[in-house]
Amino acid sequence: MMITWRRIEERDFPLLRTWLEQPHVKRWWNHETTAEAVARDFGPVARREEPSEDLLVFLDGRPLGLVQRSRLRDYPEYLAELAAIIPVPDGAMTIDYLIGDPRQIGQGIGTVMIRSVIEKTWAEHPAAPCILVPVVAANHASWRALERAGLRRVGVGDLEPDNPVDDWTHYLYRVDRPGTGG
Repeated sequence: MMITWRRIEERDFPLLRTWLEQPHVKRWWNHETTAEAVARDFGPVARREEPSEDLLVFLDGRPLGLVQRSRLRDYPEYLAELAAIIPVPDGAMTIDYLIGDPRQIGQGIGTVMIRSVIEKTWAEHPAAPCILVPVVAANHASWRALERAGLRRVGVGDLEPDNPVDDWTHYLYRVDRPGTGG
């Protein structure tokens, strides 16, 4: 199983839109799926007008999913929300992720994808001391994938959920850069 990725480009928007329309994605991402909404929300990152990274993930050369990766300091309001729950080290990063094809879920591939992105993050972002990931408590599959990928739960707190049907309770997960003793 080989995981690779590249940054999202505008030509990927139709695929991204298809994934966002999948019931297993729509449940947790709750994103508008019109072509205009996808272009509006993902275009600035694709054009590198925004500091985060939207990564199109491939499994053995075939599109698998999306990982959004960013430095928390680039989003001060979000950083402040997390810092109200747990200490956030300077330079900390965060990720969000989805597997687009419903035939690929429930097989441990999400865990492999998360591990791969974490390993590359240490190389591509050498100043990052850790990765913090908030997950709505109701999303068992997501936080279990994080645990299997080596993240540990470090906090519980209220954050606005992506989907208004969810409770505000989120679990916060953390993995530290190897060798830092964090």
